[in-house]
Amino acid sequence: MKRPKIIALGAAVAVSALVLAACGGAGNSPAHGAKSVFNMALTKVYQPSTGKSNGTITFEDFGAPDSTDPANTYYAANWNFVRLYTTTLMTFKSCPGACGDQLVPGLATGPGQVSPDGLTWTYHIKQGLELSDGEPITAADIKYAVERSYAKDVLPNGPSYFQVWLASQTPAYLGPYKDKTPGHMGLKAITVPDPYTIEFHLAHPFADFDYLATLPQTAPVPISKDTGAKYQTNVISSGPYMFQSFTPNKELVLVDNPHWVPSMDTEAKQLVSKIVLRMDINAAKVDSDLLSGYAQMDYAGAGVQTAARAQLLSNQALKAQSDDPINGFIDFIYINTKIAPFNNIHCRYAVEYAANKVDTQTAYGGPYAGGDIASTSMPPTVFGYQGFDDYNAVSKPTGDLAAARQQLQLCGHPNGFTTAIAYRNDSPKATAAAEAMNAALARVGITATLKGYPTTTYYSDYAGNVPFAHKNDLGLATGGWGPDFPTAFGWGDEIENGNAILQAGNSNVSELNDPIVNADFAKIESPGLTQAQRNAIAHEIDVEVMKDAAFMPEVYSKSLLYRSPQLTNVYVQGAYGMYNYAVLGLK
Repeated sequence: MKRPKIIALGAAVAVSALVLAACGGAGNSPAHGAKSVFNMALTKVYQPSTGKSNGTITFEDFGAPDSTDPANTYYAANWNFVRLYTTTLMTFKSCPGACGDQLVPGLATGPGQVSPDGLTWTYHIKQGLELSDGEPITAADIKYAVERSYAKDVLPNGPSYFQVWLASQTPAYLGPYKDKTPGHMGLKAITVPDPYTIEFHLAHPFADFDYLATLPQTAPVPISKDTGAKYQTNVISSGPYMFQSFTPNKELVLVDNPHWVPSMDTEAKQLVSKIVLRMDINAAKVDSDLLSGYAQMDYAGAGVQTAARAQLLSNQALKAQSDDPINGFIDFIYINTKIAPFNNIHCRYAVEYAANKVDTQTAYGGPYAGGDIASTSMPPTVFGYQGFDDYNAVSKPTGDLAAARQQLQLCGHPNGFTTAIAYRNDSPKATAAAEAMNAALARVGITATLKGYPTTTYYSDYAGNVPFAHKNDLGLATGGWGPDFPTAFGWGDEIENGNAILQAGNSNVSELNDPIVNADFAKIESPGLTQAQRNAIAHEIDVEVMKDAAFMPEVYSKSLLYRSPQLTNVYVQGAYGMYNYAVLGLK
């Protein structure tokens, strides 16, 4: 999942290092007035709510969501945030740490019922649920919501899992805006036998399908209220809050959804009267607003910037209001395997060896809050991870320049070459990482032009837009990724599988299309495999991707988060690697 620093979703798994003990319930959670300590919200609920407040929680973002439309988002923080106004078929349990990795029903009455051949998944919908306009939520609304995700020309940003795994049809289904069938017959791979039953028909078995049912793309959308690309300005809510007003790139205001039924949506809360998301705020000002109490939550969930980080770590009272989770992400450099000279693997190897991991680690915040130096494409929090170090990232963290020069000889550019590095110019960390990478490459004669683009459209229009990337020689691009769900497939399919390459909104920025990797992603989802067998395939994928040198991993990310004392129900949820936005309240 993308991360605007980036989460993203940083889905940390049950083995996540942020979990130091079993998740605590209200009985062992710090009560109001209890002493706050560093990292207490990793495993406990900080200040459990005692009731509803009429106040306002203010989120601030240094950029803006890629989209407020649940079908058109792929940032981790936004997958966390949209739960305030959407409910999906399945969801993650709202509790601290690894407890929050558990799958539980959202709109569904229970997990999917899979057919013996693994090709049909059936969900039954809770009856009595209503949208914010008072209309009943039906299976047809969920079917239509998933169909919208096929319209990549209109809604380019969301993941493409459904397009890959659901059975295809002829002619190819291109979404509801191009569907010319009488009465909108829609996508044949999804059937609705009755108003409260939905069936997904797969092309191949997919053991992780319940995780797909957690995607924002399954949040119901009534066909009569869909306005295409403009839908993001007034999303019809199925969650605890609904839109009051929205000014793109400036402000979103959410208020109580009067039709939301808390007893039927136990993983979200409606504890305040208003939630405001303020956008395009300077990152340093976001930090100062948090510390002053003007805002209560950093939307990006990326952790504070350099100045505030020093302040938190040097002041014991502020440090006690902070948490430093391993969030399941890796920050890395995409190396585009199709843009010259990186279509020569030895030129990619040169980049791997030339990188100064100490400098990029510093760019992301250092070892304390930035993360640990990375040497694999897969983070340690994913099932099947095994450490290895093909390019001496750990043994020679400032770079192996002799090996880099040797690879330049082999790729036919002994004196180096020119390329460009794309980065998110509204993210200080991404900017600093791009600058550090540029300086490291210059040591071996590789000259890179830095090209900055806004977070909001980074993947739709720039780094993730294949024609634009090729035209502008974006051979390298900063990125960050966390698992969409806690399996190897949930980690890497969208960024490493050849069938995930899209012309716009492309997450496989490296354009990696390795037959071995592609086959392993299919194999790992076969029914009947043991966890040990899945783990072995996961490691094989990781090894092959690093052999391809499609990524230059920088850090296994950590985030130094400030925990506002004004808030209640604050804890880091494993599934998102950041505070759980869906349950926050005020003192």
